[in-house]
Amino acid sequence: MSEGRVLVIDTDEERAQELRTVLEFVHCRAQVTDRPADIIDTSPRDWNAVILGRLAGQALAQLLEWLRRDRMHAPLLVLQPYYDAVLKASGLDRSACLQLDTPVRYVQLSELLRRAEQMQPQVSAAPSTVRAQQGPTGNSAAVRRVRRMIEQVAGFDTTVLITGESGTGKEVVARAIHERSNRADKPFVAVNCGAIPHELLESELFGHEKGAFTGAITARKGRFEMADGGTLFLDEIGDMPLSMQVKILRVLQERTFERVGANRSSQCDVRIIAATHRNLEDAIVKGSFREDLYYRLNVFPVEMPPLRERLEDLPLLIEDLIRALERSGHGSVRLGSDAVHALRAYHWPGNVRELSNLIERLAVLHPGASVRVADLPPRYRAQSPLPALAEAEDFDEPIDEDEALPVSPALGDDGTPGDIAELPPEGMNLKDHIEHIELTLIRQALEQAGGVVAHAAKLLSTRRTTLVEKLRKYGLNREVAA
Repeated sequence: MSEGRVLVIDTDEERAQELRTVLEFVHCRAQVTDRPADIIDTSPRDWNAVILGRLAGQALAQLLEWLRRDRMHAPLLVLQPYYDAVLKASGLDRSACLQLDTPVRYVQLSELLRRAEQMQPQVSAAPSTVRAQQGPTGNSAAVRRVRRMIEQVAGFDTTVLITGESGTGKEVVARAIHERSNRADKPFVAVNCGAIPHELLESELFGHEKGAFTGAITARKGRFEMADGGTLFLDEIGDMPLSMQVKILRVLQERTFERVGANRSSQCDVRIIAATHRNLEDAIVKGSFREDLYYRLNVFPVEMPPLRERLEDLPLLIEDLIRALERSGHGSVRLGSDAVHALRAYHWPGNVRELSNLIERLAVLHPGASVRVADLPPRYRAQSPLPALAEAEDFDEPIDEDEALPVSPALGDDGTPGDIAELPPEGMNLKDHIEHIELTLIRQALEQAGGVVAHAAKLLSTRRTTLVEKLRKYGLNREVAA
């Protein structure tokens, strides 16, 4: 939150000034006050974040009333001793009222300010639109290839066929193509061809006239008319019955269609993007899909890779899904590095959709908490490369900082931090690499210090408490040896 404006409200003057010093260190402009009356004439959206310390009674009620003036108010960071009381008094969801530990630590404050910035509503564009423009999340070679294809085809009206397993994000690609096209200001209409009963699909796509069939008491537009000038996304087109495939083929060829019960044709100006998880070439051989329609649809094919083939994108996907949860007000959660490593070993039959469901489930089960491998449902830790972490029983017990700990071998094959001289052509996951180096150096420091945490902290020029937190983060306790 560089150059962000942060308001600090705390009746503890010494603590408030310490917060100001830390905020200025991270390039934030801080205003400190001990009275809400001082800022009552400002707008709650003038600030990037509000940090709340000790404030009670009428003053607290006054501050909360000030925040309620504007639903786009700045996110609230509350110091830990007062968090539960403020949460109860405000009625805010935990995801909108972030807890800041005391004494304030630079690392946590920076992280919460970053989250606060992400939580602020974007006036310029809806979050869903921003995400659609970006396309699929990730930095793997497969995802970069998909994004290049989106860029190549977006500016043309070419028909696109997106293939891939269920849950890989085919609609995300379709929306990205639409948002980058010259039809972006027109409707994007999606229809799942496999979810609509076959006898209703024609009416759903083309509309019907009044009296066309029993129950048609009024005329109704179909999806083609709704998408006029924009993009029609035909999801799961491989499940469309043969009788409808003939009519879709005619629309693609002649750009005309007829409502059910109509005696005249209507023109349509829509771009068609289709998607399927089925192998259409096999369906052609079996006689369940028309070969001529396949070639009409398959002008520009885009294949979405399954999640198990791009596991390097997993941390970015997790972060993106958590941000989406926070923006929608459905809570928040964090995943520890051991949990992420366990998820890397899972085969993900449900792909990104399954990951999204898991993140939402964890946010419900562990709101605002940091999830470790032992907190994951059994199926996600069964193939964990660190099974001992899932079984450790003493994660929550305090570590004796002066007690010698067994030292595990380094993660690298050669026992080094795995430094690289230059970026590999295929790219790399920076966060994982940094964690790799940090963990390896911690192990080496513990080994040189004979397993004594206090001595290892001196070798690393860090505080004992900081090193103890990192030991917990990486699951290094007296029972665990990797």
